[in-house]
Amino acid sequence: MRWLDHREPVPEALRGAILALGNFDGFHLGHQAVTGEAIRWARAEGRPSIVATFDPHPVRYFKPDAAPFRLTTLEQRHALYLAAGATAMLVFHFDGALAGTSAEAFVADLLCRRIGAAGVVTGEDFTFGKGRSGNRALLETLGREVGIATRTVPPVLDQGAPVSSSRIRRALQDGDCETATRLLTRPFAIRGVVQHGDKLGRSIGYPTANLALENYLRPRYGIYAVTGRLLASGETLKGAANLGVRPTFDPPKELLEPHFFDFAGDLYGQEIEVAFHHFLRPEAKFASIDALQAQMARDCDTARALLA
Repeated sequence: MRWLDHREPVPEALRGAILALGNFDGFHLGHQAVTGEAIRWARAEGRPSIVATFDPHPVRYFKPDAAPFRLTTLEQRHALYLAAGATAMLVFHFDGALAGTSAEAFVADLLCRRIGAAGVVTGEDFTFGKGRSGNRALLETLGREVGIATRTVPPVLDQGAPVSSSRIRRALQDGDCETATRLLTRPFAIRGVVQHGDKLGRSIGYPTANLALENYLRPRYGIYAVTGRLLASGETLKGAANLGVRPTFDPPKELLEPHFFDFAGDLYGQEIEVAFHHFLRPEAKFASIDALQAQMARDCDTARALLA
């Protein structure tokens, strides 16, 4: 699957594509409806389909000090779009130049001339252009002027409420993995390279694979039942993970620390993806290492049962 940059010319074979346009962070049920419409439309007309996304997220550009909120990395989105059946992913690199692009120039210069889109699919609430001056009605009008057809997809409802990235973020911050999984159609997952730590888990009988959280949303701190996928081999492991600052140990250090059951291999330097299936309990500070070990044993038993 091609990975395109909006600042570069689109290959001739991909011009005339149907473009799904949005942030698509999380690629949840609503995003899947928009991209699914674009892919079906493209296949019906024998055209390539391109899923576009923005990186960094516009919020990060306008509010650089905002707390981390990403649900996926570009690499994860690329894999998700490929699995959905798209021909290519297009990344709009959100910088000062793009932020200052008028709605008219966004359609005429970017979508038409540079990308060569034949059609564009968005959600009903999609906005674009400097100051978010463009909406679906203006996109339809401007698109008609340059020969780009447009379609919009209504919100997808779950239990009477629209599916949204903000709703998923709230669920994760509440420790509600089940709701997040239902809206995403898969567990929320953090991907990263296993780094060397201070070996505290190994010293108490529970070796962990330490991952930095980087730009991901911080789910509720605590203990989770998780699975881990080794990207190099595709192997899947079951385990229990601590996400937080390890209050029993000094100094506090924010990490994701999965302990995988029945695994004795070396994961240092490997890229893994840790999926959050169930929240078990909040982080806690223990009076002794013995008390911590006893609780970890109970946590692992609970996680094994839930993941069985």
